[in-house]
Amino acid sequence: MSAPDFAADAVAILPDLVALRRALHADPELGLDLPRTQQKVLDALEGLPLEITTGTRTTSVVAVLRGGRPGPAVLLRGDMDALPIEETTGLEFASTNGTMHACGHDLHTAGLVGAARLLSERRDELHGSVIFMFQPGEEGHGGAKVMIEEGLLDAAGERPVAAYAIHVAPGPRGLFATRSGAVAAGSNQLFVTVDGRGGHGSQPHQTLDPVPAAAEIVLALQSFVTRRFDAFDPVVLSVTRLSTGEGAVNVIPEQVELAATVRNMSPASLATLQEGLPRVIEGVAAAHGLTADVRFDTMYPVTVNDPAETAETVDVLQGVFGEQRVVIMPTPMMGSEDFAFVLDEVPGTFIALMTSSPDADPSTIEWNHSPRVLFDDAVLGDQAAALASVAFARTAR
Repeated sequence: MSAPDFAADAVAILPDLVALRRALHADPELGLDLPRTQQKVLDALEGLPLEITTGTRTTSVVAVLRGGRPGPAVLLRGDMDALPIEETTGLEFASTNGTMHACGHDLHTAGLVGAARLLSERRDELHGSVIFMFQPGEEGHGGAKVMIEEGLLDAAGERPVAAYAIHVAPGPRGLFATRSGAVAAGSNQLFVTVDGRGGHGSQPHQTLDPVPAAAEIVLALQSFVTRRFDAFDPVVLSVTRLSTGEGAVNVIPEQVELAATVRNMSPASLATLQEGLPRVIEGVAAAHGLTADVRFDTMYPVTVNDPAETAETVDVLQGVFGEQRVVIMPTPMMGSEDFAFVLDEVPGTFIALMTSSPDADPSTIEWNHSPRVLFDDAVLGDQAAALASVAFARTAR
């Protein structure tokens, strides 16, 4: 029996998905507690033949669809949380509450609802089960990890054999992109406090000034990254905070605080960072007669696509949408994804879907996390069809 034409089926539900996406976009929520978003999802899933559970530590939604034929379980993910950004898109359905779906999670949620509808309509033809993972707290809160700890991977009574997620991004509308191996970076955070002895700005020789030491630390960190890591196993370190507090201009401060985001692509590079960063920072501080407190927090692991699952995913997407609409990414993204926690447990594939309007000027397109970023929700039908197609094909294997 041939696979269902989910792309054709999705045409009929596209208006509903667009309406859901815009309702989500107009009313975004942050972190792990998304009660209004959760209710919108539950309302959208009402009437479908799903086994639904909600989280206790988060406002997650897990829905299981059991097919009419024997087969394995697979998992599909859509994240639901927004960012603390004041939206300036000018859209009719723009958020006005000081938060914004600036990373497209409103599309991810609506697209996953669409996949649930498409697969539910073909339940009798479906092999095995599909777990629909509606996840809060992707933006720095580790929501996927929390859901795993609450039993996500056992929701169907057996662990899924594969997991898939689609993430939208600016670019030629309707183009899918993925790759085998590392697809998104691991994410870490570095916090440093340099302690000295303050005093009058006119008498630096009577102080232990932490400011020049902190400036040297910033430069030393950049040299460390460029000299200790293979260019083909990249690390990105960006110091994003540097503060001496709010003291008077003529006062040398007691301490300086700095923070940085650190991205890596392998366990080996992470181990070098964990060992090397404190040594460099403490060494520079000691050279000035100062001390430094260093904290290195590992946030998200590297997102790694399984080669076999990715090859099969590419074949399925090319079969549905044509070879010209599916490309292989030449390099990983240095952004991070907590779908990595799922892919650490289950082989699978993380896929990008480009969503810029054909009328958009490529030279002025805003990227994810911008207060002006625009995602064309005309892709929602194809997004839902892609998730449904990949899941259906994997369970039938």
